[in-house]
Amino acid sequence: MERLRIGTRGSALALAQTGQVAARLEAHGVATEIVVVRTSGDRLADVSLAKLGGKGLFIKELEEALAAGEIDVAVHSMKDVPAVLPDGFAIAAVPPRAAVEDVIVVRAEPEGSVSSAASVTDGISVIDALPPGARVGTGSLRRGAQIAGRRHDLAVVPLRGNVDTRLRKLAAGEVDAVVLAAAGLGRLGLSVPARVLDAELFVPAPGQGALALEVSAASAAGDRVALLDDRLSARRCEAERSFSRALGASCVAPVAALARSPEGEAGSTLELTGLVATLDGRRILRDRLAGPIDEPDALGARLADRLIAAGAREILDEIERASG
Repeated sequence: MERLRIGTRGSALALAQTGQVAARLEAHGVATEIVVVRTSGDRLADVSLAKLGGKGLFIKELEEALAAGEIDVAVHSMKDVPAVLPDGFAIAAVPPRAAVEDVIVVRAEPEGSVSSAASVTDGISVIDALPPGARVGTGSLRRGAQIAGRRHDLAVVPLRGNVDTRLRKLAAGEVDAVVLAAAGLGRLGLSVPARVLDAELFVPAPGQGALALEVSAASAAGDRVALLDDRLSARRCEAERSFSRALGASCVAPVAALARSPEGEAGSTLELTGLVATLDGRRILRDRLAGPIDEPDALGARLADRLIAAGAREILDEIERASG
């Protein structure tokens, strides 16, 4: 059988997670070949995602390669995949999900203004311990809104680039702290003094910590990668993505969602937390709803309806108008 051509971005994190997917497939007897595709999001790494038009720029060229038959499957970070896929594409598998939480890393300064936060073990307490005016770097409007919502006196600094780049900017003193995804640090094998932000308090992006294996709907490649699909991870991600989809939120809006199964895969229930915020964090809507684990789409839509009734549509419309 021909090798399965796996497309990926060329960043260290993308290559690391694609390598892990390839290794799992090889262990099941599927021969693989990794193909690096440079995306618009990579070429314009210094421009904010809001100005570029959203996270879909990280997958556009990969989908073009799928459509052209240049690759058989594309590996994405699920949080980078728009809630609505273009016609002709499908997510064939969601491997077991990694950590969903964000973490905060504080610059090490023995005599600096943020040293008092460095000894705090809880990530939320680290944010609370930062001095007024401390600069917190993030490339995510969702993270920025939640940071500002907790501490209006902190300076949220737009920060793009790969994980290593952000950590170098932290070490160089461009910011006093950075907020990153725990899953990214784990997949890269990086050991940094990161403090975990409780995901119930600091809600992650829909799909955070999960990978999406995307294929052309006309291709038979989906059958070859389906063996990596994890039922619970896929349903949790679908509930979160359904919430975002029902809101009609753009990829750069401050929208967060987290689905959990208290009973594990054998259980019958999903619990979904959803959040919508203004960019400045001065208004944050949050709600939680439980539903059948076999109906993740309906659960996400119902929770979105509740937040829309509470004013989420007005918040999102205002953000869209402001961004043009």
